Amino acid sequence: MVKDFYIKNMVCDRCIKVLKDGLDNQNIELLQIELGRMRLDIESDDEIEKLKKLLESNGFSLIGSTEEKLTEQVKVELIKALQELPLELNEKLSVHLADTLGQEYSKISKVFSFTEGITIEKYFIKLKIEKVKELIQGKELNFTEMGQLLGYSHINHLSGQFKNQTGMSLTAYKSQQKNFRNSLDKIM
Repeated sequence: MVKDFYIKNMVCDRCIKVLKDGLDNQNIELLQIELGRMRLDIESDDEIEKLKKLLESNGFSLIGSTEEKLTEQVKVELIKALQELPLELNEKLSVHLADTLGQEYSKISKVFSFTEGITIEKYFIKLKIEKVKELIQGKELNFTEMGQLLGYSHINHLSGQFKNQTGMSLTAYKSQQKNFRNSLDKIM
């Protein structure tokens, strides 16, 4: 029986590889996989139990409720938006999410805030700050270029958000030469 499964915390290409390998080892037929979702040909309840154990052992879980699915879809869309720089949201974030998810933004926002205890905008700022940390470690761009890639109109705006989220300036973070990044599934 072909069935779609929505997966919590499946937020990167490495997550996809881990699950592909695990499903292959369990002899569960994978038909399609993308961030946050996979389609499987499930033969039995035993395979569903194997799937649940595989997910749990790798820090993932099945999403059951409609609200949780919508919340995870928002996360995946925001992460996808930051994968390709420069950040190109040709419209407001709210319009982008409403169009992409096919629902009213007010509903999306309300469900996300209720489920996660944080607004979509604040979550997106956290994601952008993690992207800045990644770019700093890459040592190829200056702060102004990073800000431009992430859609900031002025470096001061990025700098203020960075300090607010991390407690340190961009320069202080860069000079530490340590990896203080948070994994995307742990941002909240």
